[in-house]
Amino acid sequence: MIGLAAVRPVAPPAAPRTPLLTLDNVTAGYDRHPAVHHLSLEILAGDMLAVVGANGSGKTTLLRLLAGDLRPMEGRLALPHAARCRIAYLPQVNRTDRDFPITVHDLVASGLWHETGALRGLDRHQRHRVMDALDAVGLGFCAGRLIGSLSGGEFQRVRFAQLMLQEARLVLLDEPFAGVDANTIGVLLQQLEKWNAEGVTIVTVLHELDIVRQWFPRTLLLARHLVACGDTSQVLTDANWQRASGLSAAIWASSTWCRPDAAADVADAADV
Repeated sequence: MIGLAAVRPVAPPAAPRTPLLTLDNVTAGYDRHPAVHHLSLEILAGDMLAVVGANGSGKTTLLRLLAGDLRPMEGRLALPHAARCRIAYLPQVNRTDRDFPITVHDLVASGLWHETGALRGLDRHQRHRVMDALDAVGLGFCAGRLIGSLSGGEFQRVRFAQLMLQEARLVLLDEPFAGVDANTIGVLLQQLEKWNAEGVTIVTVLHELDIVRQWFPRTLLLARHLVACGDTSQVLTDANWQRASGLSAAIWASSTWCRPDAAADVADAADV
């Protein structure tokens, strides 16, 4: 990708790590229609994990499960205790009203609500932290501008600056680079690298496989079922993509609700 060659890729952490999140035979979806089926996996503390798959493969549903926004229909989901591990979730669809008359500074400062609440103002140290976050994404000069005046790439940088102030230990990102210019992608990737080097666990839904291969040591391939999870080079293979395609076709041809043993049926159908 243009503009990214000079950015140093992140290396996998070398120290032994423990599971931060565990899914055991988890099925989840909406209105009793599963979007992901029988997922069993562990996400390790300090992971830099990419989640890939075709449209409709359940990637956003997985992130919502990990964020605690969605409860499993079946199976067991073990999330970290909120007091020990704050979770920050950046959805793909941003619901901020860009026409609302709020400055870049004040929107980023809302990332400190876990410290200030909705009514208390910022002290001097907190105001410095807001500016430090904006400087980190290259937008310190925009602090006084209204958010409606920002470009798409600038606004995504603002969302990352807001995320920084949440001081989360688990960061969930849903297609953070969609529709964003190459320079902004480079800035945001450097921020992800910095977080991960500090021990933050990062789970990111991505379609940009060149970025996945260069930056993410571990990858999870979804096709509503778990196709593969592990070292990126071992997951992003032609055989796994072919299996993912077969699983997707088998699932679309199956019923809207699944039995507990349906995972084996679908996997068998995909291997035919």
